[in-house]
Amino acid sequence: MLPHWRTVALDLSYGPGSPTEVEARLLGTVAGKRVLVLGCADPLVPAALAEQEAKVVVVEPALGRLGAARERLDAAGVQAELHQVELADLAFVRAATIDAALAVRSLVEVDDLDRVFRQVHRTLRTQAPLILSLPHPAAVAAAGGSWFDRSVADVFASLVRTSFAVDVLLEPLPAPGARAPETLILRGRKIGS
Repeated sequence: MLPHWRTVALDLSYGPGSPTEVEARLLGTVAGKRVLVLGCADPLVPAALAEQEAKVVVVEPALGRLGAARERLDAAGVQAELHQVELADLAFVRAATIDAALAVRSLVEVDDLDRVFRQVHRTLRTQAPLILSLPHPAAVAAAGGSWFDRSVADVFASLVRTSFAVDVLLEPLPAPGARAPETLILRGRKIGS
């Protein structure tokens, strides 16, 4: 029998108003796979993956966010490899050893997406997915920001420049009462070696 805290596994959320991984099935089965988590904007993400028996490698520059992820991992009774580094500082990860990469709302503050995507590409196995979620530009604009702070076209172009083929784009419908969708989700697959 599972301990009481393991009876219901955490489900990975891609952000406000978005489907969960159980609904979207973007990652698939992660048990035994190495999953790179780029940033801890949502500290539940590493714990949700580790509960599914993934071998989780987390990179996060902010010590506070890394600490919050550690607390969630400890509370769930699971482990992950945590590194306090910039999202593009992946030299410690051997090439072609990662089965999937995930960035849940953590790329918002990244200036050089190409650099991050190039490093992730190097670490991924061929055809492995990079799944990322961002605040939807419509939600950013509705909150008084600029639609063009980080456009969908910019993200697509960066993925293509760094040898990813985008095969999924999800724009979940706005929640009841919301003026705009809140989250944009993309999945790219590594092309080449």
